[in-house]
Amino acid sequence: MHGLHINRLIESVHQELLPGFRIESVDPHDPVEVRHVPKPWQLLGRGNYAAVLYHPDYPDLVVKIYAPGRPGFFEEVEVYRRLGSHPAFSECLYARDGFLILKRLHGVTLYDCMHRGLRIPKQVIRDIDSALEYARKRGLHPHDVHGRNVMMYKGRGLVVDVSDFLDEETCSKWNDLKRAYYWLYRPLLSPLRLRVPYFVLDVVRRSYRFLRRLVSRYLHPRKN
Repeated sequence: MHGLHINRLIESVHQELLPGFRIESVDPHDPVEVRHVPKPWQLLGRGNYAAVLYHPDYPDLVVKIYAPGRPGFFEEVEVYRRLGSHPAFSECLYARDGFLILKRLHGVTLYDCMHRGLRIPKQVIRDIDSALEYARKRGLHPHDVHGRNVMMYKGRGLVVDVSDFLDEETCSKWNDLKRAYYWLYRPLLSPLRLRVPYFVLDVVRRSYRFLRRLVSRYLHPRKN
C-alpha cells in the first residue's frame, strides 16, 4: 500500500504539478523564487536551490524540486542513502527527473520560532548536535546548518536540509548559531519571549553573511 501511495503521488507530480510549476533561482545565496504553484499543491518551503511542496492528499510526504540550472540533486540523493533511517532526519523515498519525494518532517524552524516568540528548549539543540554527529559517523560533513534548516517539534530537534552534507569545506554556521543561542537567546530573549519581525531577522541573516565573507577574505586572501 505504501508503494502504491508513492506511485500515485509520482503520477500527480508529473500530471498536475510539473506542467504548471514555475521556479527560478535569482541568486544562489538567496531562496529560490516560486512564480506559480498549481492547485491543490501548496508551497511548504524554499531553499537556495530548490522548493518543497506537498499535496493535501499526501500529508506525510513532500516533493522537493530543484530550480533549473542549480546543482545538488544527485549529491542530496547520496546523502540520504548514507543517512538511512534516523528520527532527526527525513528519508528519501523516490528520486528522479529533478525531484525527490521525502518523508515529511513536521515542526517549526528555529527561524520561525524567533519570529513567533516560541521558547526553544536546550533539548532541541542537543538533538541537532547528536544528529549531526550521527551524520559524521556516516561519512558526511554537516554543512549550511542554520536557523531555517533545523526545526523544533514537540520539544525535539530536527534537521530539515541535508543537501550540502557532501561538502567537505569547513562550515561554522551551526556552531555560530549555538553560540548565539547560549550567549544571547537563553539569557536575554527566551525569558521575554520576544517576537522578532522577519525584516529584523533578515537583516541579521544578511549581516552575518557579510561578516563571514569579510572573515573569509581576511583568513584566506588568496582564495578571494
